[in-house]
Amino acid sequence: MQVTEPAAGPSNEEALRRARFSLLACFLIQGASFALLVTRIPAIQRRYDMGDGTLTAVLSVVPIVAGVGSVLAGALAKRYGSHTVLRVSQPIVCAILIGVGAGDRLWQLAIVLFVFGLSLGAVDATMNMQGVAIQGRAGRSIMLGFHASYSLGGLAGAGVAGLCAWGDVALAWMYAGAAVLTVPALLVVGPGYLRADTAAPAAEPVDPERPAYKLPWRPLIPLCLVMTFAYIGDSTVANWSAVYLEKVLDSSEAFAVVPYIAYMITTLIGRGVGDLGVRRWGMVNVVRGGAVVAAAGFAVVLAAPHAAVGLLGFVILGVGLCVLVPQTFAAGGRQSPRDADEAVARLNIFNYVGFLIGTPLVGGIADLASFRVAMLVPLFLVLAVVPLARAFAPHGEPAHDR
Repeated sequence: MQVTEPAAGPSNEEALRRARFSLLACFLIQGASFALLVTRIPAIQRRYDMGDGTLTAVLSVVPIVAGVGSVLAGALAKRYGSHTVLRVSQPIVCAILIGVGAGDRLWQLAIVLFVFGLSLGAVDATMNMQGVAIQGRAGRSIMLGFHASYSLGGLAGAGVAGLCAWGDVALAWMYAGAAVLTVPALLVVGPGYLRADTAAPAAEPVDPERPAYKLPWRPLIPLCLVMTFAYIGDSTVANWSAVYLEKVLDSSEAFAVVPYIAYMITTLIGRGVGDLGVRRWGMVNVVRGGAVVAAAGFAVVLAAPHAAVGLLGFVILGVGLCVLVPQTFAAGGRQSPRDADEAVARLNIFNYVGFLIGTPLVGGIADLASFRVAMLVPLFLVLAVVPLARAFAPHGEPAHDR
């Protein structure tokens, strides 16, 4: 069972409700901001006159820098609190995107994306630190709800980006308009984030003769693998679903974009109701079930005789994959209550590892063999989550958590 604090007084309950609302807004805005970037990559490529190789190299730097940002966020959160780091870094994510549309030289884009990557890693880490802390205070599963808000923001951001592309709105104006809305909103909700002095019980007195405690890596390794495998699966859908439908299943170009939209929608729905499943069946069973469903989705995609069946496979994938990442963050925080923020920051690094590995891995195998063979890789990786799911069980309890 998850360890919770004694019942909080009315003021603390109000602070918890405010923190939950503020963090839902935070996840929503982060999802929208990221979608506004990735959905306009073709326009960015044209603006900076980049070839495919240069574009790949530039975009590969972002997750690497974001990993550094996640590590820095872990260290800064230990000193200043995750709420402070989040309040500083997220407005930077929203505002710095203006530079993507305002510049016209590659070196300018490189500087902007470097700052964006550092801030992105810091936000991804600290908002999940906040989610783990709020869930711990609430005493029940609510982590999937935060990630559902992120998915909703991603859909909204993609929709806005699509409308701006259709209306031929300049990149700089699109990003400036978004910043005008999001930065003030973040300044309003930021004070509501859960503070370090209310997120956990008072620390034990420090014994100067006791060796400094260091968070061990070993208990986190299974969770790091789950995070990596989940994001390899997600990046496969994001980067290769349209290509797979066109080249393998003879889909039209217009229909080829539908599977990813359907995947995002089922991810949103799955996360929206997922916390109820965790409360009823436990974290371990939900993670195992999600892995099996995701593997079934990849199997349907792999065996699909035509595009409609391929679409069904990606829909199934969204239902399965959507639970893995939020529960991995929650499990990491619960495994290491003394250093939950550091555990979350470490796990967040493997978010970017999965993205860096997934796209070239699937693409490389597709070039050497075929796309159907390439789909076997994420299928087997998400199946590997099934035995790893025992790491999600609370210490000293069977692999079931209510």
